[in-house]
Amino acid sequence: MERLVVIGGDATGMSAASQARRLKGPEDLEIVAFERSHFTSYSACGIPYWVGGDVDDRDALIARTPEEHRARAIDLRTRTEVTELDLAGQRVRSRNLESGAESWTGYDKLVIATGARPVRPRLPGIDAPGVHGVQDLEDGQALLDTLAAARGRRAVVVGAGYIGVEMAEALLKHGFEVTVVNRGEQPMATLDPDMGRLVHEAMDGLGITTVNDAEVTKILTAPDGRVRAVATEEAEYPADVVVLGMGVEPETKLARAAGLPLGVYGGLLTDLAMRVRGYGNVWAGGDCVEVLDLVSGRERHVPLGTHANKHGQVIGAGVGGGYATFPGVVGTAVSKVCDLEIARTGLRERDALDVGLRFVTVTVESTSRAGYYPQAAPMTVKMLAELRTGRLLGVQIVGREGAAKRVDIAAVALTAGMTVERMTALDLGYAPPFSPVWDPVLVAARKATAAVRKAEG
Repeated sequence: MERLVVIGGDATGMSAASQARRLKGPEDLEIVAFERSHFTSYSACGIPYWVGGDVDDRDALIARTPEEHRARAIDLRTRTEVTELDLAGQRVRSRNLESGAESWTGYDKLVIATGARPVRPRLPGIDAPGVHGVQDLEDGQALLDTLAAARGRRAVVVGAGYIGVEMAEALLKHGFEVTVVNRGEQPMATLDPDMGRLVHEAMDGLGITTVNDAEVTKILTAPDGRVRAVATEEAEYPADVVVLGMGVEPETKLARAAGLPLGVYGGLLTDLAMRVRGYGNVWAGGDCVEVLDLVSGRERHVPLGTHANKHGQVIGAGVGGGYATFPGVVGTAVSKVCDLEIARTGLRERDALDVGLRFVTVTVESTSRAGYYPQAAPMTVKMLAELRTGRLLGVQIVGREGAAKRVDIAAVALTAGMTVERMTALDLGYAPPFSPVWDPVLVAARKATAAVRKAEG
C-alpha cells in the first residue's frame, strides 16, 4: 500500500485527496492530510459576504467537513501543522497545535497545498485588539465579534484590492463610517488607473472615503491598548476597527527550507501535471504555486479558488495513476462593491509593457441591455490589442448589473489566442433584456480592430 500525505486541507489539498480516493481505494492508497485550522474545504472568497450579512450562516461556506472527509477513508488531522519536510527521507514532521505533540509521518507521494499568507507589515500597533486580517473562517468570526462589541462606528480598511473593497462594503452594511487607505494611485491595482478611477468614483458615491497614494506608517492605540486610529505620513484616520486587505503572498516557508524550486513571486514551480519541478513524487497547487500566464508567457502568482480546485483535480488524477494537466491562466477575476461590478482578464497596460509588447488600447461606454429596455445599466469596457497581429491582450470592465460576467467572453478569446477582428464575428446571444444588438465587448473589439489597422498606417 502507498501513502499519500497532503499538507493543507482546503481547496487544492482536499480536492486532490478526494480525486485520488475516487481513483484508488483505501486498500491501495492510504491518505493522510494535515490542516492547521478546525475547518476544511471552505470558501475563503465568501468570507466578506458572510461578514457583510449576504450569507447568513458560516457553515454555508463549508463544502465538506472534516467528518465527511474522514468518512471517505481520508485520515484528516485538523489543528495539526507541518513544521518540516524531509525530502530525502520522504517524511514530514508535524505538531499538534493543542497538545504540542510532534511526530514524523512517512510518505510515498506528497502534495503541498499550503496556500497563501496575508501581507501583514511590521508596523507599530499592528497586533492591537481591533486590527483584523481576513484569511480564514476563524478570522471572519473574530471580526464579527469585534464589530458587534465596537464602541464606535468608524472603520478603516488598509488596502484597496479585492479583499479591501469587498470588506469596505461589508463594513458599510454594518453601519460603519468607512475609510479605505490605499498606497496605489487608484483602487483595484489589478486594473489600469483610468479604470480604477471609475471604482474610486463609485465608492465615493456609496459614502466610502478612499485615500490614495497613502502609505500606512503605524496603528495608533488608546490607553486600553485597543486601536484608535491609522496613521500615514500626512494624516490620522480614527478607527474603532481596522481591516487589513493588502493582498497575499505564497506560503512557501516549508518548501523554501527544503530547497524546492521557487519563482520570482516566491511560489512553487511545477510542470503541467502540477508536479514540483525536479521531483517525481511531490505535487503542489493552489495559492502556494506560480502558474503560466498564457498571454504573457511568464509565470505569475494568481491566488484564486477557481484555480486551486482545478489544481487539486489535476494532482489527484496524477496521484491516483491517471493523467491530467493544468495549462495555465489568463488572469480572469471579478468582484463587486455594492452594486458596482468589476472585472478583468489578460494583461493591463503595464503588464504588456513589462513583457515588451506593443499594443493599442480602446475604451467604450455602453449598456448592459438594449438602451431602450428598462433598467439598462451603464458599463465601461477597456480592451488591449497587440499591434501588427491584432491579438487580444486584455479586457477590463466596470459597470452595474450584468457587467462583470461579460469578461468571460474575453477570457475564452484570450485562451483561444483570438484576434480582436476575429472576436467581432462571435455569435453571442442577443435579446433586448440581455444585451444591445452589439454586445459591449464586441463594440470594444470593433474599435480595437480599427485602432490596429490605423496604427499599421
